[in-house]
Amino acid sequence: MAGQVFTALGLMSGTSMDGIDAALIRTDGHGLVEPLGFLFAPYRRAFRDRLRAVLGGVGDVAGVEQELTDLHADAVASALRVHDLTPDQVDLIGFHGHTILHAPDRRHTWQIGDGARLAASTGIDVVFDFRTADVKAGGQGAPLVPLYHQALVGDLERPVAILNIGGVANVTWLGPGELDVLAFDTGPGNALVDDLILSRTGEPYDDGGRIAATGKVDMDLLVRLLDHGYFQAPPPKSLDRDAWNRTALTNLDTADAAATLTAFTAESIVRALDHLPTPPRRWLVCGGGRRNETLMWMLAERLGVPVSPVDGLGWNGDALEAEAFAYLAVRSRLGLPLSLPGTTGVPEPMTGGRFSPVG
Repeated sequence: MAGQVFTALGLMSGTSMDGIDAALIRTDGHGLVEPLGFLFAPYRRAFRDRLRAVLGGVGDVAGVEQELTDLHADAVASALRVHDLTPDQVDLIGFHGHTILHAPDRRHTWQIGDGARLAASTGIDVVFDFRTADVKAGGQGAPLVPLYHQALVGDLERPVAILNIGGVANVTWLGPGELDVLAFDTGPGNALVDDLILSRTGEPYDDGGRIAATGKVDMDLLVRLLDHGYFQAPPPKSLDRDAWNRTALTNLDTADAAATLTAFTAESIVRALDHLPTPPRRWLVCGGGRRNETLMWMLAERLGVPVSPVDGLGWNGDALEAEAFAYLAVRSRLGLPLSLPGTTGVPEPMTGGRFSPVG
């Protein structure tokens, strides 16, 4: 398959639990990347509640996994219809599934999603279960997007940081050399604020950071939140979305709690500088967090260098993670590494993923 160019569809159900990102690319699994299109399929509130109920690996995991897989099959059908494609025109699906438990210290990670069921439903070969091999080999299993970031960055001036703010935030630092790659989860992204806003208002997130913008940061609580061993620990390191105790927030009104959690995300990203080989010349931001104007303002003020959405480079900041799993699916089929010692702490470059062919 060397030298072959694949048309691949990546599917990502993120930690924010808002829905499915479906991104189509052409790639050779190396430096050739051509984004072809993107579609977002939102989850209904009732399914989000069922998905939230199995976090940690409890409850009706099998039932939710089947429903999640079928929703992904629907997203594939929608993507094919929008892009006027038939299943035989797509070589491969990269199916991330949804993480319900991530404990790399115990060499365990769990992404639900039935690859065989998805392949049978869509008529397209599927690569899934991307993180398990890395974790079993002693890696963190996350983040897995950095090699895709490296393919995209090309000739941009380095060092540069690609910051993904999803439910959890992670950074990819790219230096001048091909192997000058360092990546790790910086701390909370949108998940804490999203959960707060959902529980207090019924809305799924703080649109544009407007609620946080009207609040006051509780500095004492912010200091306590930042007094967590994770921030001092050297990379590689990764997080579960529910790593923080949120009980202290009950004493704050919604605006102040949102402001404090937004500042927590920003400050934890700033603290990532302590672990980077050299400070980035610029930060390029993808994921839903780039739309939070309050968060972006906090980051620009604290980092002191340009902080801007990746969309200014012509990239789709909503699609990058889904595109990455399409890219990684191709690399998996080619037997190429999905992770490196500098990205997940795995002892050596590691491929991964399981393959479910049609039939």
